[in-house]
Amino acid sequence: MGPLISQSDRYIGRQVLFATIFGVIVLSLIFVLGNLFKQIFELLVDRNLPVNAVLQFILYILPYSLIFTIPWSVLIGVLLVFGRLSADNELLALRLSGMSMFRLCRPVFFIAGCLVCLSFLINTKIAPRGKAAMKETLYNMAIDDPLALIVPDKVIYQFPNYRIYAESRIGNKLLGLEVIELDENKVPIRYIRAMEAGVEYDESEDQLLLLLDNAEGVIKNEKDPADFDNLLPGISAEKTTIPLDLSSFRNNPKKLKPSNLDTSELRRRLSGSEPISEKKRNEINTEIQKRHSFAVACFAFALIGIPLGVVSQRSETTSGFAVSMVVAFLYFLGIIYADNRDSDAIAPLLMWVPTALMIMIGGILFFKLSRK
Repeated sequence: MGPLISQSDRYIGRQVLFATIFGVIVLSLIFVLGNLFKQIFELLVDRNLPVNAVLQFILYILPYSLIFTIPWSVLIGVLLVFGRLSADNELLALRLSGMSMFRLCRPVFFIAGCLVCLSFLINTKIAPRGKAAMKETLYNMAIDDPLALIVPDKVIYQFPNYRIYAESRIGNKLLGLEVIELDENKVPIRYIRAMEAGVEYDESEDQLLLLLDNAEGVIKNEKDPADFDNLLPGISAEKTTIPLDLSSFRNNPKKLKPSNLDTSELRRRLSGSEPISEKKRNEINTEIQKRHSFAVACFAFALIGIPLGVVSQRSETTSGFAVSMVVAFLYFLGIIYADNRDSDAIAPLLMWVPTALMIMIGGILFFKLSRK
């Protein structure tokens, strides 16, 4: 019986590992090509960047996608393996031979523990550095080729206080340029159109300069700013300049988002001598706890996936997977809710609530399953 038990352990472990790796590959492709890659699609495709630049961006984005795809893939892998074992009555045969559920699931827990460590490394170091490197690359692109940031026949959203559109481009000139300036609430306050425009980088101010020729514009009537039908003449000049802030492209050490810093740097800022507002302190603590919670989620999803996989095959396959997807959806929904409250003092604790609930529910279901 000893060799049989050892072979069964290895078999289950291999199947879970292979299914998890396959899930990581598929889900990562979906994240990169479907969601994350979409955010920089214009910067990569419309500007005709070389293949090595495209691969560089994907390399920067991939670790960030692994934050989500690794725990989710663990859930899918465990569901597939234990669902099939249950459907083929292999699990029942192993249980009748005297093996306990804990003994059968030891390789699964070992793999989940290894993935917790791997996710911890990715979440706290590799992924934040990748995001920061991607942001730095975009900033360097803006400096090296300022004109390439404005793609003809597309609205440009990269500059927070402006919406920019150009009909076409000839050489180093943009034709039919339209610029809408926004206030802090993203409400349009000024509209400018120019027949021609160029773009330059001002190194002293670290800005891009839109150099407009034959510019005309309108502004809102301050007496009734909500009435967009009541506009007033604005500027009209042969030449004028609009400065564009590059802060959205730049890794500014003082303004950098916590998600772009590794955890050691975040802890250094919390304990440093420089004063930090209570809001920023809560944001940093929330980001740290989110990374840790996502790492532990690998174990939580493995624990809850075992009984769900068994139950799904004892009833109906589609309903079992539907329940598992609902579990994953509710988990990520809880994380998003806590993340949106990152300025609150309670947000760091909220980051652990979804993971703790998954462990508690999974533990209860696993205990009931092992008693059967």
